[in-house]
Amino acid sequence: MTPYCLNGDISPFLTRVLVPIESAIGETRVAATPETTKKFISLGCSVTIEKGAGLHAGFTDEDYKTVGGEIVDPTDSPSWNLADIVLCVQCPKTEKLTKMKSGALLIGLLSPYGNEALANELQTRSISATALELLPRISRAQSADALSSQANIAGYKAVLIAASALDRYFPMLMTAAGTVQPAKVVILGAGVAGLQAVATARRLGAVVFVSDIRQAVKEQVESLGARFIEPPELKEMPSESGGYATQASDAFLAAQRKQLANQLAESDVAICTAQVPGRRAPLLIDNEMLDRMRPGSVVVDLAVAQGGNCMGSEVGRTVERKGVKLIGASDLPCSIPYHASSLYSRNLLALMEPFLINNSFQLDINDELIKGSLISLNGEVKMPNIFKSGGKTS
Repeated sequence: MTPYCLNGDISPFLTRVLVPIESAIGETRVAATPETTKKFISLGCSVTIEKGAGLHAGFTDEDYKTVGGEIVDPTDSPSWNLADIVLCVQCPKTEKLTKMKSGALLIGLLSPYGNEALANELQTRSISATALELLPRISRAQSADALSSQANIAGYKAVLIAASALDRYFPMLMTAAGTVQPAKVVILGAGVAGLQAVATARRLGAVVFVSDIRQAVKEQVESLGARFIEPPELKEMPSESGGYATQASDAFLAAQRKQLANQLAESDVAICTAQVPGRRAPLLIDNEMLDRMRPGSVVVDLAVAQGGNCMGSEVGRTVERKGVKLIGASDLPCSIPYHASSLYSRNLLALMEPFLINNSFQLDINDELIKGSLISLNGEVKMPNIFKSGGKTS
């Protein structure tokens, strides 16, 4: 074991944790709730929260004070200079990072893929950093898996957005005026977001079909009451790596689009969730397929920030194309900030708790979870390929 100790081997001083206000536009989540703040304090940390950091998520400054947190003004530079650990949702702006002391640890969803500017800043300030996007997809990591906790919310909210925008009911209804047939929903991608979308659409009474490049997810899809669309049979089939679908070939995607065209022509809603970490999202719905969808139908594209699964979708906008609504649904967890923050903060606690020993944060850099997500150690970049090309490390 080779620990990385912020306060020496065994220090009598508290590990100082800072929870800042998120600076990204539209970000409503917070990295620690009063619940996790109380737990951190019980583990020997002092926790400082910038004034108003939890307000958008439903947590007042008084809530944090009640459990022992210290509230500071966001313009208080010493709070950044003194912090041993900074917990964030999205990466703080450069002017904030420059205030961090050398050797401090930054933990959050840091968007490291192709982010050379972040690598340079970590090197310049000799900052350590852990990117939650890179946590290995293993059983032990489940409680710390922030991507999954947030994707779960996105899948749920995507269905509610689709139901609100659709020009008809989701469930079958028996009325005095006649029977209303249920909506048909096609979900592209059976990851965490896709499976939650399946469950939510089924609860609302829709008939659900699911397309995924991985045959292995068929059982999960069918256990939720949806029908699995078998992937095209080609010699080179995409697979799964580290819990994620691998990048499909152009030939496979072309065959998949041809197969999906008929399904989409008969559907009322398409929810796109297919993403590959560090890569452009695969294009699954092209203009010819959209031309066959009926006016009034809805496409919700969760992959829009990564280039989009649907042609013509735009980040944060609803585009109407020949009567079909294309909804670019990025950052959906921010629309449910209370539960998104609650789950995310528990992910951070689960990751950190094993290393909080005798009031000292002793990070084992050989631990499987840390080794897979530590992108910088005292300014030494650990995964240069991630920063340079956005690709995976070997």
